[in-house]
Amino acid sequence: MIASCPTTPQGAVFVRRMMDFVDCQAQAIGSGGYQALAAPGSTLSLVLTGFLTLVVALLGYRLLLGRTPSVRDGVLTLVKIGIVLALATSWTAYRTLIYDVAMRGPAELAADIGRPAALPGAGGGLVGRLAFADRAFQQLAVAGTGNLVLPVVPAGNTTGQPSAQTPDMFPGFSSFALGGSRIVFLTAALGGLALVRLIAGLLLALGPFFIAFLLFEGTRGLFEGWIRVLAGAALGAIGTAVVLGVELALLEPWLVDLLTRRYAGEAIPGAPVELLVATVLFAFVILGIIYASARVAMGFRLPPAWRSAPGQLASALRGEERHYAAAAGERGLAPGEGRSRAATLVDAVAASQRREAAQATPGASAGPGSRVRHEGPARDIPTHATAPLGQSYRRRTTARVSARAGRRDLAS
Repeated sequence: MIASCPTTPQGAVFVRRMMDFVDCQAQAIGSGGYQALAAPGSTLSLVLTGFLTLVVALLGYRLLLGRTPSVRDGVLTLVKIGIVLALATSWTAYRTLIYDVAMRGPAELAADIGRPAALPGAGGGLVGRLAFADRAFQQLAVAGTGNLVLPVVPAGNTTGQPSAQTPDMFPGFSSFALGGSRIVFLTAALGGLALVRLIAGLLLALGPFFIAFLLFEGTRGLFEGWIRVLAGAALGAIGTAVVLGVELALLEPWLVDLLTRRYAGEAIPGAPVELLVATVLFAFVILGIIYASARVAMGFRLPPAWRSAPGQLASALRGEERHYAAAAGERGLAPGEGRSRAATLVDAVAASQRREAAQATPGASAGPGSRVRHEGPARDIPTHATAPLGQSYRRRTTARVSARAGRRDLAS
């Protein structure tokens, strides 16, 4: 398809050859690139196979963790897999749903919008009308402005004969303005159309990769970005075609009138600057319409249902402690009642270790800052610390006297 694209865009058919070449290349990149990527054994097929394997593996891990997917999650997963396989492997489905909408839809919508306003090129043939305006710019540049040097009649001259002539204030500026207006016109028209068409062609060629990113939560942003840029390119093509129709509605009769006046020998000294201002103004309008289209496309978001199901699948692999804590908070339970069995078992083992450490080193609790926090039932904690070995009985410092010895001493 690339070899059939026209070449050598020059001469009187510059605009038509240039636009045909850009449009041909955009379509060749979009359709040829997709078919090359979707071919068996290509890079896309390997990536798609790996993605589908990961999806099945994640579902299997979810079942192993005891979380059976609901009917809603299962249906959404199957729908996503079906959409990815249909659009990433079938050119017929991809061309009907995406390619034709992005490449041929903007021209049809622009025609529907511009036809009621009778804009040039709304019924087709926009490129031909642009080429006609370009030829008018060329002919006007050749004819020139015909500036006349005005004579100056000083005050008090009764003869009526001019004594001097007023020179041109900006010599050569009129020719520069005519050439500059044509440059700006062609740059804005061809550049705007080529920009949106080539962007759309490149994104359509890489479409299968971005469609495969729909399967996972972490890569779904890439799919959304692809949709946004593609929609922005389509909206930009519509806006650029409409703005060019408005510009042609202004320039075509204006250029015809200027050429008629020049062929009649009439000078048009102010026309070059006016044409330059008009073409620069519409160039800024085209840039603004492309920027506005991009901003509008940035508002695209996937439905929440397409976000929640993969998030639940990933949360099952990361653990369920936060899920139980949130559920316990909603039921109004105590903080410890909503904890998982694993967390409860860990706390019990830690409490047992702290009790054993307290029993082995009772002196460590004597200090004011070494108090040990005990958890668990009170019956598991001893009330008194165990005395060190050899210090169970203290040595007396006074002699021991029995009761009988005391009575005997009194009797004597």
